[in-house]
Amino acid sequence: MSNLITNIQGYSIHDGPGIRTVVFLKGCALNCLWCSNPECISPNPEIGFIKTLCTKCGRCATVCPNKAINSKPGQLPVTDREKCCGCGACTTVCVQEARVLYGKPMSVDEVFEAIKGDQLFYQASGGGITVSGGEPLLHPKFVSQLLAKCKQAGIHTCMETSGYAAESALRQVLPFTDYILFDLKHLNSDSHCRYTGKPNELILNNAKTVISNGTEVLFRMPLIPGINDDPQNIRETADFLHSLGKKPIAIQLMPYHELGKGKYESLDKSYPLAGLNAIEPERVDTVQELFKSMGIDCTISR
Repeated sequence: MSNLITNIQGYSIHDGPGIRTVVFLKGCALNCLWCSNPECISPNPEIGFIKTLCTKCGRCATVCPNKAINSKPGQLPVTDREKCCGCGACTTVCVQEARVLYGKPMSVDEVFEAIKGDQLFYQASGGGITVSGGEPLLHPKFVSQLLAKCKQAGIHTCMETSGYAAESALRQVLPFTDYILFDLKHLNSDSHCRYTGKPNELILNNAKTVISNGTEVLFRMPLIPGINDDPQNIRETADFLHSLGKKPIAIQLMPYHELGKGKYESLDKSYPLAGLNAIEPERVDTVQELFKSMGIDCTISR
């Protein structure tokens, strides 16, 4: 049992309780315009090219089996993305690490070995492992086996999910998940489809499933100016949270930023929200107060 992993990030304090190690899986059914992890969207391996690190040596072109890299002396190499198969051969000869393989096959045991060394940090802080992506629920067998192995070792488990996956996949993973970070991006299904590529009915139904299962959950909202920060969407989100019947009801705001912009460039992709500035702190505070006025415990991810 193996899966494509884009990154294993240690010492994270924003992806669940305590100090955590985050495992980023590849593949996502959504295509959110503000995604800060575009390397995790495609289910296939991809090569990232960090142009500022390139010395124009041309070694990458000499080892590419598909002749997908065009390199000329003194110029930055150009990758034909249609020919590139994501094999990673070019990354093995790039001494400057300008080329990065997004999507390395790893087994459950390999991932577990990579994270268990930080158990002392988990125990001291109440942390553990968080599976993220991409969308972990696209890989329910892999995720359930990994989380089961962690629970057996006494490691707290958390899953970060968009909720857009089959209910059967969610139910397969829930028995091994101590905590869930569940995104609510937009309550209007048409708007959700416009900005993420999919409607939200499946997501809202899965949110209800998580609550009925009794799993501890923190709902989160990526707060995007001009897209989902309007009073109507905030009211509809608050009404939905109240309808779940869980007390106390909580949501965490994740203010929009442009930190993922460089990743789009490394993949030769246009940044979907080019020109959109980071949301003003005052606006975030206003949304927080609006949620609180509606009886929702609202925090801000800083």
